[in-house]
Amino acid sequence: MYRHRLFLILLLVLFTSCKYYKEYVTSDIIYDVDYDHQQYEADKNGSGAFKVEIEIELLKYENQSEPLGMQINGFGAFDVYWDGVLVGKNGKRAQSGSAESPGTETTYYQIPQKLSVIGKHKVTLVGTQTHLREVNREIHLKLKDYLQLHRAPLIVISFMNLMAGAFLIAAVYYFFLYINSTRNESAVLLFGIICLLFFCLLILEYAKYYITIPYNNFFVRLQIIGGITFAISILIPWYFLLQFEFKNKKLFLFLLLISLIAIYIYHYGHYDISAAYLTYAARIFSVVIAIIAVFKKVKGGLIVVAGLLAGAVVNYFMFYDFGLFIAFTIIVLCMLYLHTIKAKAIEEAHNASLLLSSRLQLELLKKNIQPHFLRNTLTSLIDWVEESPKEGVLFIRALSDEFDIMNEISEDALIPIRQEIELCQKHLEVMSFRKEVFYEWKEEGIEENESVPPAIFHTIVENGITHSVKPKRGSIVFCLSFLRENEFKQYTMLTIAENRNSKKDERKGTGFKYIKARLTESYGTNWSFESKAVEGGWRTIIKIWEKR
Repeated sequence: MYRHRLFLILLLVLFTSCKYYKEYVTSDIIYDVDYDHQQYEADKNGSGAFKVEIEIELLKYENQSEPLGMQINGFGAFDVYWDGVLVGKNGKRAQSGSAESPGTETTYYQIPQKLSVIGKHKVTLVGTQTHLREVNREIHLKLKDYLQLHRAPLIVISFMNLMAGAFLIAAVYYFFLYINSTRNESAVLLFGIICLLFFCLLILEYAKYYITIPYNNFFVRLQIIGGITFAISILIPWYFLLQFEFKNKKLFLFLLLISLIAIYIYHYGHYDISAAYLTYAARIFSVVIAIIAVFKKVKGGLIVVAGLLAGAVVNYFMFYDFGLFIAFTIIVLCMLYLHTIKAKAIEEAHNASLLLSSRLQLELLKKNIQPHFLRNTLTSLIDWVEESPKEGVLFIRALSDEFDIMNEISEDALIPIRQEIELCQKHLEVMSFRKEVFYEWKEEGIEENESVPPAIFHTIVENGITHSVKPKRGSIVFCLSFLRENEFKQYTMLTIAENRNSKKDERKGTGFKYIKARLTESYGTNWSFESKAVEGGWRTIIKIWEKR
């Protein structure tokens, strides 16, 4: 366990020590852009035409063997001029008789080497913006080596694609795990959904480098990213609530949902700001949940607190996009660690159930091979063979049949109810010869397709025989009835006989412990067992709640 925690902590430290984003885009170019004195001319007739002139002073450019590049961020379709020389176009601007072909928000241009000299320069944009006119988005530009302008995003994308691929594989794995598992744990499904959404978030965030997005559709991608971020911000705290087994899940989720909706409405239209505050809210709620888990001494709580705080540190010191995804990755690693803890607990419980099952099989066999049972049965058998050979043969057959059934069911966790009833009837037949008492079997409402743990009613019958007074006349009746409701099914065994007086309640002994162990093996905690004296005998009720 210590080694596992140390490994996770090392991973967190590794992420927090990642290089600052800007180190990947360093350049030896120094320049100054005079935005304060830029000239902007717009066509007053409403055609959307504009002209922008921006003054630039190139102060330092050491490696002039590499072509100078220029990145422009802005809305519209425009032509770009450097000192009056056309260096590129973004889309096709609207002209008389032709509609605008929208350009993209981010474009790159190579500056002719003879024009990229130290000193002042003028960048001119002539274009149109016929879409999203209500958005007063400024035009920004940046100078850098032309090749670096293209390479810098690729370096970041390579890391992000590694993370995206890991989360896609994790999502597929956990979906398959949920589908093929008999437990159908909500936490497993939730974790798979979170991994899938995180994969989609990574792909959409950097899709602008893969596909051409016209500026009039620029906000569509941001809106989808905002929706995915909103969903992730709900699901992550929800996952922690499930893993830490909180009782007030609905209250936490309600408060979280109200907080996220308030943030979304208040910062509507400010996509980066709203995404940041959504993640802050999710982190705060997750930290609160993890701290409560620490105070409750829930395993894994301290690691989650450390991971969430490490994610906050990463997000604070690193470039926003890069830091945000690293922080999210750390959170998902903490979630994965919690899931491994849960999986280990399930494995330990499974191993314990196997041991319990083996022990119960031995108990079942011991029930009919214990020395005093065999001795008393064989003594009675000798008497019957000597006094009435024909009846003795029936006794032998009944005893043989009971042992055959016991041998068949000894390794099963559940058996058909009819097989259990047959076992009880054979035992009553054997005991009729031994005790020289007439035992009568009755049943009501039994559904033939039902299954039960082996020998539980057989054990009840044994106790009923042992702890009932031998009647002077008549018989001892065992009546098994079945009742099905919407949420549970119920078996009732009624022993109609006079109960033996006993200072010690022997009905709480090893027989009933066996029954409860068998019920736990097959139904977990979804059962109840009640056995008590009633007028005219003893009644035992086994209630099993149906899984939903």
